Amino acid sequence: LLGTSMNVNMDSVTEIFFKLLFLLSVHNRHMAVAGNKYNCDDQLVSALPQSSFSSSSELSSSHSPGFARLNRREGAGGWSPLVSNKYQWLQIDLGERTEITAVATQGGYGSSDWVTSYLLMFSDSGRNWKQYRQEESIWAFSGNTNADSVVYYKLQHSIKARFLRFVPLDWNPNGRIGMRIEVYGCTYRSEVVGFDGKSCLIYTLNQKLMNALKDVISLKFKTMQSDGILLHREGKNGDHITLELTKGKLSLLINLGDTKTHPSNAQINITLGSLLDDQHWHSVLIEHFNNQVNFTVDKHTHHFHAKGEFSYLDLDYELSFGGIPEPGKSGTLSHRNFHGCFENIYYNEVNIIDLARRH
Repeated sequence: LLGTSMNVNMDSVTEIFFKLLFLLSVHNRHMAVAGNKYNCDDQLVSALPQSSFSSSSELSSSHSPGFARLNRREGAGGWSPLVSNKYQWLQIDLGERTEITAVATQGGYGSSDWVTSYLLMFSDSGRNWKQYRQEESIWAFSGNTNADSVVYYKLQHSIKARFLRFVPLDWNPNGRIGMRIEVYGCTYRSEVVGFDGKSCLIYTLNQKLMNALKDVISLKFKTMQSDGILLHREGKNGDHITLELTKGKLSLLINLGDTKTHPSNAQINITLGSLLDDQHWHSVLIEHFNNQVNFTVDKHTHHFHAKGEFSYLDLDYELSFGGIPEPGKSGTLSHRNFHGCFENIYYNEVNIIDLARRH
């Protein structure tokens, strides 16, 4: 970011200092939140009923998935499928959407059956699955080397899901697939609102709390539609900021409006992500400080410097989520309203969905 600032019109030392100060404060705030949040290590599997476990198959009734609890010896001492191949899986239903921060595995008690590597998949519905990824690729977890030692793995990125599925990749060549598992985490607290493609949620900003130099907007969304307006804020002179899903990609459009003053910088359009209409949750973060903008979709961030008077856009004290309240505004008559779900919408730390429910 420092390099970006220096390359664009050589910002003054004072500006650079305050930008770095802001970024450090944001980083420290996130670290503090994480520090509080990650007392999130409760055992989630041990107390689940038998009905919460399922699998692709079972070797016998004494090898059923319900016996797959860590350190337990009931039945044959763990889950084993009918055939050991890469098409088998062990699944748990946590009962509600949960934050998962770690997993642990063990082989079948007193046997030669253990898994040496596996994939982790997660879902909200139990039908539409997503694979856990790390370092930009599908992550294969290292499993066990014997039947009884516990291999614990702290997730680099926590998972928010109701269903979790373990998919064995390799196992002891002198035995078969055998697993006992535990999952660690905590209740995931969230506010969710649904949009039907015809509605929008309007937030009127508290002018006394507004900061002309700083805006932070964050939310998660889930949809099957490839197009739709997620966020819109308009000004009186044609200025507007729009976040729009177009053909499964997210575009952040900043229109400075005053083309006479800024003919070459009147419009900025940044696009991130792809296939975002996959009915999985995707996170969005927009941080605007002075003329610096950070646009993040999932784990990918685009930093850019908005030239001109972006800090002083003549915008209304109104923020619209899910669509544009008045058809035809900003020439966006043909654009669709959002059809899907939003979760945990925050504007400068204000919980928008909670406000909507209470007011």
